[in-house]
Amino acid sequence: MLGCGLACGRCRWILPLLLFCAIVFDIIALAGRGWLKSDNDSQESSLWSRCTSAGTCDSLMEYEWGKAAAAMLFCGFIILVICFILSFFALCGSQMLVFLRMIGGLLALAAVFQIICLIIYPVKYNQTFQLSENTGVTYIYTWAYGFGWAATIILTGCAFFFCCLPNYADDLLGNAKPRYFYTSP
Repeated sequence: MLGCGLACGRCRWILPLLLFCAIVFDIIALAGRGWLKSDNDSQESSLWSRCTSAGTCDSLMEYEWGKAAAAMLFCGFIILVICFILSFFALCGSQMLVFLRMIGGLLALAAVFQIICLIIYPVKYNQTFQLSENTGVTYIYTWAYGFGWAATIILTGCAFFFCCLPNYADDLLGNAKPRYFYTSP
């Protein structure tokens, strides 16, 4: 990606596009009902609630860890949206390239928030509801939880690239001299 992103101006818009994908994935993770599911369909959980096959749903916001997990994912999402907006301004003009490292740092912070959420949720959920005691039932972390991890991986990669891009400012602006790899015999 560095070769393409630095060689042609239109390819630098790949990073905001990846941030947009991470936003979509975070929305799916925040709104999705499939964070945890039992193999016999007796239970399904989201970030917000736990529902059983009997039709009863309990809010996970009654637990401190539920509030913390939701807050961490939501804070990471808000930081991601701010970075998405800032990335357009930073990549539009030459005087705005100073914001690239700041965007990279904010994205790393958002990734840390989301990693904390994605670790707190399964650990505390297993401890609270003693899932390991149900030996006949297998619990699977499903698609919405996976979208949360996908967004976090994208955030981590974009944080790296936004931190590295200022080193190649001349290439981004088209001011760099062409580099030739030909050596004379």
